[in-house]
This record gives sequence, structure tokens and C-alpha cells, in this order.
Amino acid sequence: MPDLHELRGTFPSPGRVDWIGLSPARRGDIEVVASVQAEVGTGLRGDHHASSGRSKRQVTLIQAEHLAVVAALVGHPVAPADARRNVSVSGINVSALRDRRFRVGGAVLEGTGPAHPCSRMEETLGPGGYNAMRGHGGITARVVQGGRISVGDDVRDLGPTSTIETADAPEGHP
Repeated sequence: MPDLHELRGTFPSPGRVDWIGLSPARRGDIEVVASVQAEVGTGLRGDHHASSGRSKRQVTLIQAEHLAVVAALVGHPVAPADARRNVSVSGINVSALRDRRFRVGGAVLEGTGPAHPCSRMEETLGPGGYNAMRGHGGITARVVQGGRISVGDDVRDLGPTSTIETADAPEGHP
């Protein structure tokens, strides 16, 4: 019987990028794109979070399946742009990618934490939008290897960050 550590690294299948959106300016409109360049140290080229250089929130990902849950809670359809995240992914539990590295297209990201909703959800989703998004906001990530991310790309787990950091460290370094 596998232990809990082994189970955390077991995914039934890769996920898939369904949608990509960028907000060039803070509180700006979301621009839907077919692909984007992920850059180490900043995030997604063209997104305002990249220009600010916020290290732990370079990319935000939401699970597409959760949009239906949020829609049921607010009583109307919810599009990925309404959630104000960068990447909508289906077929893999994005919450399980927290504290793990994962490949999205040509880029490698590292889950850094939950993407908590902000008060803006009341504006985009209506009254109760903030609470509807709680627990369904997805994750934040940082770019550890730059590359192109496109709609249709696979999302594949690469393992826990501590294991990979140790494996990637130069000889003689922990």
C-alpha cells in the first residue's frame, strides 16, 4: 500500500490548459490570448504582475471544473476572465500542485500557495462573489524555467519542490 507521500505524487492523468488571460494593467480588462511567454523571475509577459515582479504570484491558475461550482453559488455563468486568474486548467487538481513543480507547455512552474479571492470578486461576480470563490480560487505559482504556454498544452506534475531543488543543486550543495 503506498504511503501518503507517494499518493501526493500520483495523478490519474495530465491536465490541460483551457484558457489564458492577461491583465496588462492593475484592475484592467482581461485580454484572452492563445499563448504567452512565461519568464523566470517575473511571470507572464504582458501581465501587470510580471512588471511588478511579485515573486510568489507570478502566475495564477484556476481549475476549470471549479468555475461551475462558483457559478452555482452566484447563480449565473462564470467565465475564466471573471475569476481574474491567468490560466484555467482542466483534468488535474491544481490545489494538489501547491508546493510542487509542474510543467505547463514549455515552462516549469512552482506552486507557491493558494490564490485567495479579493474584494474585486464582488464587482466581477456580484454580491456573494467573494465567498463563492473561497476555496475555489486556485493557486499562485512562480516561473522556474521560462517557456511558451499555449491553450491545449499538457500540465504535468514534476514532484515536490524540496526533492527537485535537492536534485537540481550542484554537487556538494544541499
